[in-house]
This record gives sequence, C-alpha cells and structure tokens, in this order.
Amino acid sequence: MAERTTNLTKVSFAALAAEPLFRLGHFTVTNSLLNAWIAVGIFVVFAFIASRRKSIVPHGIHNAIEALFEGMLGEVQKVTGDRKRAMAFFPIFATLFLYILVNNWMGLIPGTGTIGLSGEEFIPLFRPAAADLNFTLAIAVFSVVLVQLVGIRATGFMNYVSKFINIRGIIWAIPKGPMAIVIAIIEFFVGLIEIVSEVAKVVSLSLRLFGNVFAGEILISVMLSLFAFILPVPFMFLEVLVGLIQATVFAMLVLVFLTVATDSHGHDDGAEHGIEPSH
Repeated sequence: MAERTTNLTKVSFAALAAEPLFRLGHFTVTNSLLNAWIAVGIFVVFAFIASRRKSIVPHGIHNAIEALFEGMLGEVQKVTGDRKRAMAFFPIFATLFLYILVNNWMGLIPGTGTIGLSGEEFIPLFRPAAADLNFTLAIAVFSVVLVQLVGIRATGFMNYVSKFINIRGIIWAIPKGPMAIVIAIIEFFVGLIEIVSEVAKVVSLSLRLFGNVFAGEILISVMLSLFAFILPVPFMFLEVLVGLIQATVFAMLVLVFLTVATDSHGHDDGAEHGIEPSH
C-alpha cells in the first residue's frame, strides 16, 4: 500500500508540468495548450452562431444566448454600480468567465487524460488548460495589466500613479504643517504596499485557479484508479460545480479590480488644491 501511494505521488508530481506533444519550429505545443486552442475554436463557432441572427426577436439558440448575456450583464452591473461601466467591463468579464469555464469543463469530457501517445511513457493528448500553471499565470498577468491600463485611462495617469507613489501628496501637505506632512508620508508608504498588493493579485489569481483545477484532476484520477464505475460520478459532478465556481471567482475578482481602479481616487485631493480632476 505504501509503495502504491509513493508511485501515485510520483505520477502526480510528474504531471504537474504540461507534457509536450510536438514542435512548430522552436515553439513547443503542449497538451494543455492544445486544449486551450480547442476552447478558442469553440468560441469562434459560438461567435459565428451568435452573429447569424437575422430577426429582431431572438428564437432558439439565439434566445438562450441573449438570456445568458443579459443575466451576466445584470450581475456585472451589480458590482460596478452603474450601467456605463457595466457595459464597458462586460466583454472582459464575459470572455474570462466563459473561456475559463469551457476550459474547466473540457477536462471532464471522456478521453481527456486517457487518450494519448504511447512511447517510453504515456503522454495524454488532452489536458485541462487551467491545470497548467503557465495558462493561469498568463491570464492573471493579462488581467492585472489590463486593470492598470483601464485605471490610467479612467482617472488620468498622475491620479492613478498617485495611488502607489504619492509624492504629489507630500508636496501639497508642506504648506499645511508638520501633521499633514506626517500623514502624507504615511500615505506614501501605504502606496508602496499597494504596489506589492498588485503583484500579489497575479499570484493569488493564478494559484487559486491552478490549484483547484489541478487538485480536481488528481482527485478524479485517484477515484478512477480505485473503481472505474459509479464511484467517480459524484466527484465528477463536484468538479462541474468547482469549474463553475472558479470561473466565476476569477472573473468577478477581475471585475472588482476594474471597478476599484476606475473609482475617482485622488480626485478629492486634487479638487481641494484647486486642481481639476482628469476624466
């Protein structure tokens, strides 16, 4: 039993990295990347079908697509608090949510992880993209960088940078006396901590998604190795729920970051000193 547990642990750690399938020049295509490309293909087909509506009143699959989008838009508006920002952030939220959800659920399709290439060792042809840290890290970096760009565009470069490096606040505090200067210096160091928090967002977003999906893959593999029928079914339904929750959490967190980044931080300070806020 101990030997079996050791072997299972070795397999788990060996599967931590995505397995390479083939090379395109100097570019290596892994099984998780192949899964991600298939998900993109699904979205291309989905977009084609959604754009084929010719009647004003939707029907059939177009009715379902419109209901899905209206429901998501309503949830986005609850977070942003206004329709304008909800419409602006909706494409980002919907893309992240649906893309991560499809990738998570594709890992539960029969054949994923079991169909592969035989050689010195078995290499699965398909692997859930979110079970590869490269994938989750890439979309986390993209999301956090996008938040910074949106924040700069919404509040102005100086106002947004002042959230992190508030030298302007110290300069404005000099005429007000020592206490104001002390408060401004404290705010300056708090801003530096905010820089660390932005980097931590990348780590948090990527590891949360990767950890939950990868752990689910290991769980399903263990259940299938113990008993191939009936026993894994409840766990597969659980993974359907986990996939939905993780996609929702990731997209919602990015939406919250976008909302906070576009709040008029620093505008009050500017107005207090006779400076017009940028829009």
